[in-house]
Amino acid sequence: MLKSKLAAEGLFDPQRKKPIPALPGRIAVITSPTGAAVRDVINIITRRYPALELTVVPAVVQGDDAPASIRTALRRAAALPDVDTILLVRGGGSIEDLWAFNDEALARDIAKCHIPIISGVGHETDFTIADFVSDLRAPTPSAAAERAVPELSILKRRHAQATTALRRGLLNRLNYEKSRLRACAQSITLRRIRDILDRRREII
Repeated sequence: MLKSKLAAEGLFDPQRKKPIPALPGRIAVITSPTGAAVRDVINIITRRYPALELTVVPAVVQGDDAPASIRTALRRAAALPDVDTILLVRGGGSIEDLWAFNDEALARDIAKCHIPIISGVGHETDFTIADFVSDLRAPTPSAAAERAVPELSILKRRHAQATTALRRGLLNRLNYEKSRLRACAQSITLRRIRDILDRRREII
């Protein structure tokens, strides 16, 4: 019933979802500070994109106190300076363990947040209201981390390829312009020779 209600209000519409930054400078991670999810996220992000500033905003992610704790953490994360993306993650568990992410007030806070949010809650087969309202749903916390940042080695390879292509293009253009100048110079020289010969013929 809640899913139908929020869907009817447009909270799940793709048009309202914010794009995820391709090159984030700072990411806030909302999760339990002691769970496996936070370790996985930190390891993946620091390995893939070590230049990133990563801030963990701790929250209770299970039990009766979890919805209010996650909402508070979301407000804190959104208030941090220069945050480009927020990850809302927790590891797998039973449907009861994940129930905090079906909270209506939390869903509305996620929808109102001005910073793009990636959810990674539970396992691949788990879906919560938070997943539907977030700007991007990842199947696991690890997948959320991977989708939040590019891989630096790939960026370096693409940069090297682009630099090589640019250098090759400039060299080709330079050679083309040299050929044009050479042809123009030859044309000018031939024209001058003809002019000189024509004047001599006139004199003779």
